[in-house]
Amino acid sequence: MYKFVFLINPISGGGQGKVIHQFLPEIMASLNYTEDQWKAEFTTIDGLEKQISDALANTEKLVAVGGDGTVSSVLSVMVSSEYAKSVKIGLIPLGTGNDLARVLNLYKPYVDKGLLFLVRRLLQAKARPFDIWKVNGKIAFANYFSGGIDARIAHDFNRARANGEFNSNSVLVNKLHYVKSFFADRSYALKKGKLSFVDAEGRRWQKILDGHRTVIVGNIPSFASGANPFYKSDMADGLLEIVCVPNMFRFLLAIAVGNLPVIGNLVKKYFIKTRKAKSVKLEFAEDEFLQLDGEDLSGKLGGHVDIDFACKVQIMALGE
Repeated sequence: MYKFVFLINPISGGGQGKVIHQFLPEIMASLNYTEDQWKAEFTTIDGLEKQISDALANTEKLVAVGGDGTVSSVLSVMVSSEYAKSVKIGLIPLGTGNDLARVLNLYKPYVDKGLLFLVRRLLQAKARPFDIWKVNGKIAFANYFSGGIDARIAHDFNRARANGEFNSNSVLVNKLHYVKSFFADRSYALKKGKLSFVDAEGRRWQKILDGHRTVIVGNIPSFASGANPFYKSDMADGLLEIVCVPNMFRFLLAIAVGNLPVIGNLVKKYFIKTRKAKSVKLEFAEDEFLQLDGEDLSGKLGGHVDIDFACKVQIMALGE
């Protein structure tokens, strides 16, 4: 049984995972871990699920090295296994958005002092409870789900990256391409939509979303590379936050002021109006643009999306 297993996405962050893999022996030795106490391996596209399952069965702490998609893959396997209570999860952020890393206080040390500093800090970090949800009974949902303009932007970004239209090895280039996609897609709105949810008191609510710019369902207080449109989000309270955005002005407002301590909270409470939910059902057009934790799921979920609580896990985080 290893104390740590590192699953490293070799292409995230322009190949920075390979740098971490190279320096891990030195880092682990400096923290007095012997070679039989830890293991590191690169993730593979084929057989990734088995790779994660094997790692969960053989470690106390599993560290996903990559973007939000890498940790989502780990969590998807975890919720269908017996390891949610016994294995702690860590994240070393190498992606573009890194929303989960931001709220776990992992992203700022990475930006300010570098990846190697973050690795050392993370290995000594404490774990905290963290809610995991399921989409349509099978896909793990850790960060946020949305349908509408932001999902359209994510779809166009992923398609352009897959077609080699820009150099995806640069985080800055990736973000600039997101901005380009935003201006190209700025007129997009939901074709049709219906939201049904059960609130914190058990009451049932419904709302028609036809023509809305987007609907965002969040588990963490970060969205789209650090914006926070959610009022009083808590990652371990068994509740989701829902934001329905009817027009572009409110969409931009949610992105621009959400992180401001006083004004942001007032706007989110009274103008954007976050709703709290125990479970969520959404109905869309079959060809609607959808995203989950920053990954494009357009055309993969059909027109019906059910989001329900799955379990709590222990996830490693740094203090404020």
